[in-house]
Amino acid sequence: MNDPVELHEEPEAASLPADTGDTADARQALTALRSEVAKAVVGQDAVVTGLVIALLCRGHVLLEGVPGTAKTLLVRTLAQTLHLDFKRVQFTPDLMPGDVTGSLIYDNRTAEFEFREGPVFTNLLLADEINRTPPKTQASLLEAMEERQVSVEGVPRPLPAPFMVCATQNPIEYEGTYPLPEAQLDRFLLKLTVPVPSRDEEIAVLQRHAEGFDPRDLSKVNAVAGAVELEAGQAGVRTVHVDPKVSGYVVDLCRATRQSPSLQLGVSPRGATALLATARAWAWLSGRDYVTPDDAKALARPTLRHRVQLRPEAELEGATTDGVLEGILNTVLVPR
Repeated sequence: MNDPVELHEEPEAASLPADTGDTADARQALTALRSEVAKAVVGQDAVVTGLVIALLCRGHVLLEGVPGTAKTLLVRTLAQTLHLDFKRVQFTPDLMPGDVTGSLIYDNRTAEFEFREGPVFTNLLLADEINRTPPKTQASLLEAMEERQVSVEGVPRPLPAPFMVCATQNPIEYEGTYPLPEAQLDRFLLKLTVPVPSRDEEIAVLQRHAEGFDPRDLSKVNAVAGAVELEAGQAGVRTVHVDPKVSGYVVDLCRATRQSPSLQLGVSPRGATALLATARAWAWLSGRDYVTPDDAKALARPTLRHRVQLRPEAELEGATTDGVLEGILNTVLVPR
């Protein structure tokens, strides 16, 4: 993966802030996720890191990759390592909003309508191929993602905590799809690209299958963290100090996207707050109680790539959003 997002194996003791015991234990547990997920998924450490950052920020993730790169297995394994409830919805053209959120069902025994929860009532929801369902059904997730509740017949029903939507989409198939509108893309904290494994990693995948690995059996994957550790981690992230110079740098990066001649849509203020949030989470995972400009640079592409839009002429010239963002990162002055 091109995103420069990697967990440190062990942060140096000198760099660690004065954590409470719960916060330090939470960091250690969440750092151990990668090795546990690796029991089922070869490689993809950077994607796992991005998912953990999203959980720490109480955000949602859009996963993009070609079929067969273990996106579903990755999210299932993450839920197993965190001992979280997991549900998967295959988004299809005939899927209705009630199939996601739930609906009122008439009970003949009581002669009353009873609410039957949909799959969105879970901790980790995998919205598989979200761009294959019409906008009406896509929009059924908006309230859940933003308000963490579902309203049916005017009655709000809270979702479990923690709650995260991991939506997948195929980057190469566009026929029969409904691209997510910009406003809905902006609701996702991160857009992570799931790459095809390297040659050595692909050999390791084949070797595992030759030895009898069953991707449907995750019994060997242990829960190393849970809701308590996530809550402690979220509290730890909120204590990470942000220098005004770093805030200014984040704003300058986002404003530069609005002035770029290659982009017709730049990053909104919501995108700026998202970048600062992910940078703080990455700083905390790295064992620091302060944010550096490098933290913002490391998370800029996964946090901003889905919040910008190329001009048609730039696309014809072969420009990419990641390439434009890289150019902006290289030109915006870094504070000292």
